Amino acid sequence: MKKKIISAIETSDGAGVKIYRSLGQTQNARFDPFLMLDEFCSENPDEYIGGFPPHPHRGFETFTYMITGNLKHEDSMGNSGELNSGDLQWMTAGSGIIHSEMPLQKNGQMKGFQLWVNLPAKEKMQSPKYKDIKSSQITHVKEGTTEIKIFAGNYKNNLGPIQSLSTMLEFYDIKIGIDEFILETSKSKNYFVYVFEGSIKMNNIKLDTRYGICFSETTIFSTNSEAKFLLIGGKPLNEPIVQYGPFVMNTQQEISQAIEDFGWNKFRS
Repeated sequence: MKKKIISAIETSDGAGVKIYRSLGQTQNARFDPFLMLDEFCSENPDEYIGGFPPHPHRGFETFTYMITGNLKHEDSMGNSGELNSGDLQWMTAGSGIIHSEMPLQKNGQMKGFQLWVNLPAKEKMQSPKYKDIKSSQITHVKEGTTEIKIFAGNYKNNLGPIQSLSTMLEFYDIKIGIDEFILETSKSKNYFVYVFEGSIKMNNIKLDTRYGICFSETTIFSTNSEAKFLLIGGKPLNEPIVQYGPFVMNTQQEISQAIEDFGWNKFRS
């Protein structure tokens, strides 16, 4: 597949939270099975204190990774919990859930990511569920000056805490130094890299901070100093996508049904 470079755009979501959106900024900036990747990053409380008040989802999964900060989440099933620095939340919206993510901090930096991953048609109406994954549960691998946090997938027989997804998700936070990092890709998957600190070279392509690239072939990553990036990979679903904001289905009729169900409070458990 031809490589596609995506520059993150600054925008806002929720109640005025500043974000940088790479995947998902337009319908042409999706990369099956990935729908959206947002970075939220600010040291100004005015740019995050409003948080993400209650809002619905249907038809996909979200992965929220907190690098620095403290959020409280609640949902329409009566669940609640906290995301602290280094923690991850995996939520399957499935048939429909209403949830909120609100800051517990009033100052300091808040930095993290939210990734949206599509669900196959046969799984879109499953019961909602979620799992909080603490930083201590995340698999860490060190290879020379390279450090890898594995959230999902199998890297050289090191398993992340998230497994058995239909998309065969790989999700890594990688910090590299003077040693090269080589990713041997699966021919059945699509991959996306997003640089959030420093700059890297992927074979002969240079990526600076807040740039990402879609690719599919085995790649050598290198840097002149030190850099950090997210690497995600997944098996494409090759199904039609019809999206209306937080609802992602396969047909317009299913979107209309989602809007009707939400209007009649059918997302509440």
